[in-house]
Amino acid sequence: MNHPHSHPAPGNPGHPGKQGHPGKPGPDNANTIRLVAWETTRRCNLACKHCRAVAEDHPYDNELSTQASFRLLDQIREVGTPIIILTGGEPLLREDIFDIAAHGTKIGLRMVMAPNGTLITPEIAEKLKASGIKRISVSLDGSTPQSHDDFRGVENAFHDSIRGIEIAKAAGLEFQINTVITKTNLEEIPKILSLAESLGAVAHHIFLLVPTGRGKYIADSGIDSKEYEETLNWFYDQRDKTSLQLKATCAPHYYRILRQRAKADGKKVTFETHGLDAVTRGCLAGTGFCFISHVGRVQTCGFLDVTCGDITQKTFKEVWEKSIVFNELRDFNNLENKCGICEYKKVCGGCRARAYEATGSYLAEEPLCSYQPKKSYKK
Repeated sequence: MNHPHSHPAPGNPGHPGKQGHPGKPGPDNANTIRLVAWETTRRCNLACKHCRAVAEDHPYDNELSTQASFRLLDQIREVGTPIIILTGGEPLLREDIFDIAAHGTKIGLRMVMAPNGTLITPEIAEKLKASGIKRISVSLDGSTPQSHDDFRGVENAFHDSIRGIEIAKAAGLEFQINTVITKTNLEEIPKILSLAESLGAVAHHIFLLVPTGRGKYIADSGIDSKEYEETLNWFYDQRDKTSLQLKATCAPHYYRILRQRAKADGKKVTFETHGLDAVTRGCLAGTGFCFISHVGRVQTCGFLDVTCGDITQKTFKEVWEKSIVFNELRDFNNLENKCGICEYKKVCGGCRARAYEATGSYLAEEPLCSYQPKKSYKK
């Protein structure tokens, strides 16, 4: 699973990168689909401070019907066999969510879900398993009820999420903990990792705040580039100290830091030494990953507020293969300024969503990166 339960909202249909050509597919099988995050509903029972969807607890119009949902999964299966993240909003608020999960499972897709944990009961845990859900992710953004509830905007959210996690664990359902890092919880991250271990999680995924949706209103809570480097170096140091799978998301610099640290230790980064971190890259937007909104709009990622197609108008295959935005991002030579000349651009790539929010161009340099490439460029 790649994203926390809230995902970025669909935006305008413009293409504020390089215009007028679809670009060439980039190197290294850059258009092999690996992950799809699908906002099955925008409805949510929480009111998280960082929510890019600004989700609320009421029905939303024009969400994909059950049959349209099945067609979408069938169309994705024509393109490949990615992991499908059923997200929201709160996916458990869709009455047909188990039918959707079961359909994906039946046609050979790996189905996972990102609920917030508060609605999980023993009955729901069994339905999740029966429908073929392989793993759930639950977000914990504080190590205490006070800090988590403040971030999530609802009293007892921490207690209810922990209860849901314990129920999932008792049912034998694999789970991971996701954490969005801001200035307010930065010092709590070690405690949240310890909590994830004590709960029996299989993984801890950290997410660096991307200022979209409600996240714009707490943009000043985002950590700066120095704290970013320090946090990712600390995260690297935990690799040998925990049994949990660790992954940094919306934090592409981690894949540069990983190689810098390995080189300093006299190690080569391989699958044997660093697992999946050795064979993935930082920003997957539009390359191995895409986001589909509750009404069928396709984006390179949930946080990059640019619409690349609409699966109610075109097939998923058409959008995935022919979108100008996707194809521009698959050619890393299109990246501009510092990112464009960086020797780590194939493994990092910078956060395209942060670049877009800062400059209006998704090809611009990542604003939160303090690294200076070996080459130089003229501004």
